[in-house]
Amino acid sequence: MSEGLLLTKEDCQSIGYDMSIAGKVIVLHSSALPEEYQSADCQLYFCTGGNGSNPNPIGRSIFTVSLADGENIRWNRSDVLGIAKPEILSEKARLQLSQIRPVGALDLKENEPQYSGYCYLPDGRYTSGVWLCSPKEVQDYIEMQRDYQHRIMICDRDDFCVFEMEEGKLLYPTQDILDTHRGDQEPGGMEMKL
Repeated sequence: MSEGLLLTKEDCQSIGYDMSIAGKVIVLHSSALPEEYQSADCQLYFCTGGNGSNPNPIGRSIFTVSLADGENIRWNRSDVLGIAKPEILSEKARLQLSQIRPVGALDLKENEPQYSGYCYLPDGRYTSGVWLCSPKEVQDYIEMQRDYQHRIMICDRDDFCVFEMEEGKLLYPTQDILDTHRGDQEPGGMEMKL
């Protein structure tokens, strides 16, 4: 993606109303943006939900987080051009995306974080970790980041790595560790799906 060029349908992996856009990076029509925000980075948002985010929506409203500045903004589904191709995200947009907690994450004022989520650019740069309060939030964070980030790492409260993925490939825990863990679990115990 070149600086200053506006995004078009060719920058989207899916367009139309027949798909869910919740939990995806979306591209807005440039015509929906004020004139002073006419740039590719300003067209990228992470959709957190809303009635308009469903396939063939009945409602119009979608709720988003700007990948330009992290601001929460409501848009209409008709403002959406499509779901962004992962490769069009700038480094700035990827770092901003890494700071978004999963949809439905527990309130940090009332819940103790158990994990921190980190995303790294190919050159090793990253921003501060994101607090995650449960294994479900860890799963949701990994799912929302996996298509867009070079490397994802989850650490526990003691700052030990409990999960690492690079370019979509699981690095830690290894398959041997997972198999050992599954064998040690009691029936009915919680299992994290990756």
